[in-house]
Amino acid sequence: MSQALGTNGASPGTTAGIQQGHFGPHDHPRWGFDRASEWLGVTVTEYAPGYAKGQMQVREEMLNGFEIAHGGMIFAFADTIFAWTCNNPDGDGSTITVAQGVDVNFLSSPTVGTVLTAVGTTRAATGRSGLCDITVYDDKENVVAEFRGRYRTIPNPHQ
Repeated sequence: MSQALGTNGASPGTTAGIQQGHFGPHDHPRWGFDRASEWLGVTVTEYAPGYAKGQMQVREEMLNGFEIAHGGMIFAFADTIFAWTCNNPDGDGSTITVAQGVDVNFLSSPTVGTVLTAVGTTRAATGRSGLCDITVYDDKENVVAEFRGRYRTIPNPHQ
């Protein structure tokens, strides 16, 4: 069993600038509508430049043949929080930040009804590249997955 780690104090070193609330798939200040995150039922509860926290409940249609959450569903949830973490909400919209590569390790197996929480932080950034860590917890604060994403900032193709 995974070690339980607290998620309540996982905000970045300072709480200045953290937006709190219940943000949906179209609420990021620099994005359009995110249909995948809508289908997943992702709600972001906190975000700031280089930080995001959100929740998703595991539904029956998210289970694999073993009756546990499909790894792709957990990955997609972590990827959404990754996107909120590395796309600056205060940017001017001329650039977007996208995944260049990701490593994910699954550590436990949530079942239907489990509410997952993901907390993302930027670990390093230089030029147009950076590194973010996203930790996914279950509703008992056990670690479900560790996701490390490498990103690249590129020109926004829709501008």
